Amino acid sequence: MTDNIPGIIKRHITGKEYTVDETGCLSGTVYLFDDMVLKTESYTDKTESTVEIMRWLGGKLPVPEVIEYEIQDDMSYLLMSRIKGTMSCDKHYLEHPDTLFSVLAKGLEMLWSVDISDCPRVRDPGTELYEARERVEKGLVDMDNWEPGTKEQFRGPSGLLDWLENNKPAYEPVLSHGDFCLPNILIENNDISGFIDLGDCGIGDRWRDLSLCWRSLRHNSDGTFGNIYPGIKPDMLFEKLGIEPNHEKLRYYILLDELF
Repeated sequence: MTDNIPGIIKRHITGKEYTVDETGCLSGTVYLFDDMVLKTESYTDKTESTVEIMRWLGGKLPVPEVIEYEIQDDMSYLLMSRIKGTMSCDKHYLEHPDTLFSVLAKGLEMLWSVDISDCPRVRDPGTELYEARERVEKGLVDMDNWEPGTKEQFRGPSGLLDWLENNKPAYEPVLSHGDFCLPNILIENNDISGFIDLGDCGIGDRWRDLSLCWRSLRHNSDGTFGNIYPGIKPDMLFEKLGIEPNHEKLRYYILLDELF
């Protein structure tokens, strides 16, 4: 661990054992302690707004509590409580789809039930498209992990961005997690224990979370990550929620996520 950690944070963790989290696509380094998590990354305005939304969510949803937040030498250091639980992509839950889909549906309903009238952060399609255009113009889009066929259909990021800007679907604002993928939903005793990785949480479209969850279910069951779980049928999510799948909106938000 770096020696540059601010003293106000170091006093909480000195002498404590930790591991480094290597799950998923992380934008910084995440140190896991028994009861705390420290995330270090290059400072951006996004880190400030993430801390703000985490504090706003306190008492509304089971999310990590911000213990300390410091900026030093263009680095941000976020020390937060660690939520107990197992990632919903765990083999046990992938082998018990009825439990998994019930918990995921409950998690979405919990998010959507939060009053967003004073939510301090907006992640609507316009905001995301503005940020996407900045990323495209700066050459920051990584096409290596794009879904099969996306590159060929749109001939790269610029073509995809043009299509997204010209085909925006009707907006259904709710509190959106922003990255409602299986590793970010924790389960304990077959129930939601918490939501983590809230870097894109804010007022957003209902179908943003539905799309990323649907894609995550597909990739965690179809062999993309090594194992195949034939009992996982992503459309079961809509059955649990009692809503009709809108595959046009699913496709739109999956394509939008390709630019991030």
